[in-house]
Amino acid sequence: MLSRTADHLFWMARYMERAENTARMLDVNYQTALLPQSADKAEQGWRGLLSISELTQPFAKKYSEVTARNVMDFMVRDADNPSSILACLRAARENARAVRGALTTEVWETQNQTWLEFNRALQSHAFDRDPSDFFEWVKVRSHQSRGVTVGTMLMDDSLHFLRIGTFLERADNTARLLDVKFHALTGDYFGAGNVKESQEVDFYHWSAILRSVSGFEVYRKVYRNVIRPERVAELLILRPDMPRSLAACMNEVLLNLEQVANEQSSETLRRAGRIRSDLKYGRIDEILATGLHAYLTQFLDRVGDLGIGISRDFLVPIPS
Repeated sequence: MLSRTADHLFWMARYMERAENTARMLDVNYQTALLPQSADKAEQGWRGLLSISELTQPFAKKYSEVTARNVMDFMVRDADNPSSILACLRAARENARAVRGALTTEVWETQNQTWLEFNRALQSHAFDRDPSDFFEWVKVRSHQSRGVTVGTMLMDDSLHFLRIGTFLERADNTARLLDVKFHALTGDYFGAGNVKESQEVDFYHWSAILRSVSGFEVYRKVYRNVIRPERVAELLILRPDMPRSLAACMNEVLLNLEQVANEQSSETLRRAGRIRSDLKYGRIDEILATGLHAYLTQFLDRVGDLGIGISRDFLVPIPS
């Protein structure tokens, strides 16, 4: 496969997944912001979301005040923010358009329709009326995009690069989403071996996080007890049977990388395998002992390096 075609497929999938996960992060913050809390704590939550998304400085250039409305506007419909949902859906469509010949008609039409309906939703002020309903629509369109891709594409290199892009982006965003909870707190919630008990009022915050990754019912089925922060972390990091966990994502990344491996990709495969092995044999108590925020930050760095390796070995090289 031509590297440029692989590049467009990879980034089409990444941008679609990024739009969904941005909607998930915004939704969990929006839901928790509705709970009884001080104005300072609510603002801290929105600042944490900007920070973990690496958007603090770009946001500060356009807005003088961190409010829920300003942050959501910036991350949903700001055309100048390359990480906004608008920018991601536009980029996903443009990448799909560039390789229409490598896609089935159903895949292209789904991407195109998503972009057109998104713009109609913004013009009709659907986002302003009900942000949660709007975020749910973004998630559903992403589900449809993945479903039609798996259901209609030939299982060849094109599908493998789409899957690599999807799960690499999902791993990155799941780590960021989990970290949002702790970024809004003073210090790391799980400090050096000291796991605090969830307060009763905090049940709703953890429930919102689980629901944002479609994991609330999964948690109940797996653990069958009250929601505890260390169990939430274990579910979203180490459980290979949880579709949005870091372990499940890295299993898929490695599996699809092995299918497209070439003579220059051995180091990239080794790095992917090392990340997966650390997750496969990791223990949540060891992760919490070193601090969850530190662990997730390191994971994001490793995933970023892996993305650079994938671009170098298979795709259009990223300019240095």
